[in-house]
Amino acid sequence: MNISKILFTAFALLIFNTIIYAQPRAGSKAPDIALPDANGQIIKLSSLQGKVVLLDFWASWCGPCRRSNPHTLAVYNEYKDKGFEVYGVSIDESKQAWENAVKQDQTMWKQVIDTKAGFGNELTKTWNIKYIPSTYLIDKEGTIVVVAPSNGELETWLKKLL
Repeated sequence: MNISKILFTAFALLIFNTIIYAQPRAGSKAPDIALPDANGQIIKLSSLQGKVVLLDFWASWCGPCRRSNPHTLAVYNEYKDKGFEVYGVSIDESKQAWENAVKQDQTMWKQVIDTKAGFGNELTKTWNIKYIPSTYLIDKEGTIVVVAPSNGELETWLKKLL
């Protein structure tokens, strides 16, 4: 097999994997999520349509996730009465550890958990979650506006969308 065929095959596989395993992109409709909160009540991401939503995949054991919570809490408190909501999706295996982290960090926005996500499941495949925190800003119509917004980007986008 000559080098051009090898390079073409490698390139084709790279493109195929990128398409198949890509995270939902800005401009695409956010795939729905339906998971239980601490009381066992199922909360759907789609139930928040009409609000601007920060979708936040996180876990109690994730240092960067926990360090981002104070800023997210400040932004949430500033914009929650203007139509902003946070939908936190924990991939913790332990419901107790998740509940303790929510209480410690005082993250009183919508919080749900998928105790099987850490093993790879439909949720992590649909959203192609490879690392956490993974965040998405979703507009009032359910369209992803920006993937992994920085703190400054988040506030800039909220001022535009609200």
